[in-house]
Amino acid sequence: MTRNSFYQRSQIYINTHKYPQHNTTHTTFIFISLISLSFGGAIGLMFLMLGCALPTYNEYWPLFLLFFYILSPIPYCVSRRVVEDTDSASNACKELAIFLTTGIVVSAFGLPIIFARANVIAWGACALVLTGNIVIFATIMGFFLVFGSNDDFSWQQW
Repeated sequence: MTRNSFYQRSQIYINTHKYPQHNTTHTTFIFISLISLSFGGAIGLMFLMLGCALPTYNEYWPLFLLFFYILSPIPYCVSRRVVEDTDSASNACKELAIFLTTGIVVSAFGLPIIFARANVIAWGACALVLTGNIVIFATIMGFFLVFGSNDDFSWQQW
């Protein structure tokens, strides 16, 4: 058996036993979504850091908002794991999760305003931090909109 004939046979085998075709449009959408979400998170954290670290502000109290960023998706994630996904219009566990998430998000927007009113941080820093809040929470919401369905790329598999 020559080397060339082995190569030809292997190519024939590979061409006849290909892997199943993947949906490249869906994969491209997921790839672009991941890049967009990571870019949004980086921009939001940049605004938060600018509100803390610029020499005119130089106060790091707004970094407590990182706890709110971590806590905000937890109630919804827990409710998605606990409750079966039915077609009912309302579910007590999901409603409670949305209520708790809303409380966390409102608290994250209220804390910098309270800091600014108490003269702990400057109003310019408050504006930067609130801009960062908008971007970060939009990124978190975008994550759940993109990966919230029960398909192959669902966040529940993580």
